[in-house]
Amino acid sequence: MISHGKDIKVFSGNANPALAMEICKNIGIKLGESEVKTFADGEVAVSLYETVRGSDVFLINSTCKPVNDSLMELLIMIDACKRASAGRVTAVIPYFGYARQDRKAKSRDPISAKLVANMITAAGADRVLTMDLHAAQIQGFFDIPVDNLLGNPIFVDYYAKKFGERADDMVVVSPDVGSVARARTFAQKLHMNLAIVDKRRQKANQCEVMNVIGDVEGKDCILFDDMVDTAGSLCNAAKAIVEVGGAKTVYACASHGVLSGPAIERINNSVIKELALLNSIPVEQGAGCEKIKYLSVAPMFAEAIERIYQEISIAKLFN
Repeated sequence: MISHGKDIKVFSGNANPALAMEICKNIGIKLGESEVKTFADGEVAVSLYETVRGSDVFLINSTCKPVNDSLMELLIMIDACKRASAGRVTAVIPYFGYARQDRKAKSRDPISAKLVANMITAAGADRVLTMDLHAAQIQGFFDIPVDNLLGNPIFVDYYAKKFGERADDMVVVSPDVGSVARARTFAQKLHMNLAIVDKRRQKANQCEVMNVIGDVEGKDCILFDDMVDTAGSLCNAAKAIVEVGGAKTVYACASHGVLSGPAIERINNSVIKELALLNSIPVEQGAGCEKIKYLSVAPMFAEAIERIYQEISIAKLFN
């Protein structure tokens, strides 16, 4: 007997409805009827057009651009479901905005990720399902259960099929020291060696010096990161791998394609042969760049939602 809700209901905000529909298709249910709109002054209005009383409700909304609108949509949807007597409400956030503000980097800095966690909890969410948080410790900012899915099994599967036995001669590269642990796990799963791009500024107002730690000479490399925002770090790392390290070709992958400002132009002009992204953020963000290939997270989220509903472990999804 599942005690938390008699049936499963999935609703979506305006951030990534295509992903929500794909998730529902994988589960084998219909996306819940709802409307999320804004009044003339910009206030968010939510209407649910079907009953959620006693249901196990999953609300899908990445907090991506426009970040604040997407976040408010999610909070108001949670409140609407709680006030309509939903049995349990799970906030499904494929991309968790504000995750980079997870600590005080200088005096008087806010820790916005903690504030957002508090808001989601205060709105009435019973649990959170997300993917590749920028910092894993953000799970501890919540006082409710958080399932943080990993995108690397999707990339492992993709590159294992793409390169086959060639994978043994390839190298996974971390674009900076902060991403080493993430890149090491990825490299171990693909049985590849690991290299690191180390960038440092010798003196103030001098350009950064790029060093490559590890042997990439004459190799095909895969740059592995958790997100691509303006693509500056990624494209500079790719350039260093080729010019300093002597790599043959550079592929890149990241879970979240934020792609702000000059990102598309930089990727188009870079030495990167292909950039694989997950569709945790709408595919439209990457329009205009033939180098970008999107992989779907819908099957993984669909299985996670089914397992949460059935109260069984989701540990299988991390392998």
